[in-house]
Amino acid sequence: MQFNRAQLKEQVEDLAAQGVLVGTSSWKYPGWLGTLYDSGRYEWRGKFAQSRFNKDCLAEYAEVFKTVSIDAAYYTFPSRQYLEGLANQTPEDFLFGLKVTDALTIKKFPKLDRFGHLAGKANENFLNAQLFTKAFLGPCESIRPNIGLLMFEFSRFWPADYQNGRDFVADLDKFLGRIPKGWPYAVEMRNRYWLKPGYFECLARHQVAHVFNSWAAMPPVSEQMGLAGSVTNPNLVAARFLLKPGRNYEQAVTEFEPYDTIKEENPEARAAAGELIVQGQKAGPKRKTFVFVNNRLEGNALGTIAAVLSRLGS
Repeated sequence: MQFNRAQLKEQVEDLAAQGVLVGTSSWKYPGWLGTLYDSGRYEWRGKFAQSRFNKDCLAEYAEVFKTVSIDAAYYTFPSRQYLEGLANQTPEDFLFGLKVTDALTIKKFPKLDRFGHLAGKANENFLNAQLFTKAFLGPCESIRPNIGLLMFEFSRFWPADYQNGRDFVADLDKFLGRIPKGWPYAVEMRNRYWLKPGYFECLARHQVAHVFNSWAAMPPVSEQMGLAGSVTNPNLVAARFLLKPGRNYEQAVTEFEPYDTIKEENPEARAAAGELIVQGQKAGPKRKTFVFVNNRLEGNALGTIAAVLSRLGS
């Protein structure tokens, strides 16, 4: 379908007024030039300047959307200066969804170059409530009115990490009981068979949302939505549409870059996103519903969102 920036802006604003925040996972994609972004705003001496684009394009993004997922926070603790720089590019009613830094959510560091000498070792700061409070919440305090969601993403655990989900839930329960209250917390799981009543009950006990997530080894979002008790906070619902179940990240990057157009429609994901939006509308503005879409779901997050909202409108 043809992308209509003005129409999308109107639809997004209308939903935000109802407590439903729709946005994308990250925002620095040159593939969106000519649709969401005006390339002329990022030219230097007659040429497109990638550095200028990376630095300034959030302001243009926020002319249309009211929320975005900051994936960069997952890889390093965000500084106060960094967060304030982002907030200064957005309106007062703009809400950020931040992934909590993986230094707190990885039990054993994978053997990847980015972990350096820690690769392959146990993480001594796994679920360290004190470190989370100081190193993550501390910088967030300066933009607290603009924090809409804080997501603890737990990559897939293996038997060497936990023999079963109950042990993880016990550790998670202790951690959630130790961190400061009053923040919009959410948990994203990657172990499909751990989506059990005990897990949902733990989140509900602490008023923490379960993040419905479309991911390689997870069940479809619609299936997660159908699980009893999966809405664990009546006032906060979150979903991230990242990958088609069964497709890994590397495959999606290869097939979908530069993310300038829809390459493969995902009817299940679109229907689930639409249902979450409708449920959020019915719940009213007291509930905040966050729906984030990634380019690697269908090839172009903007097109996916436009298609979902167009279907709802019809």
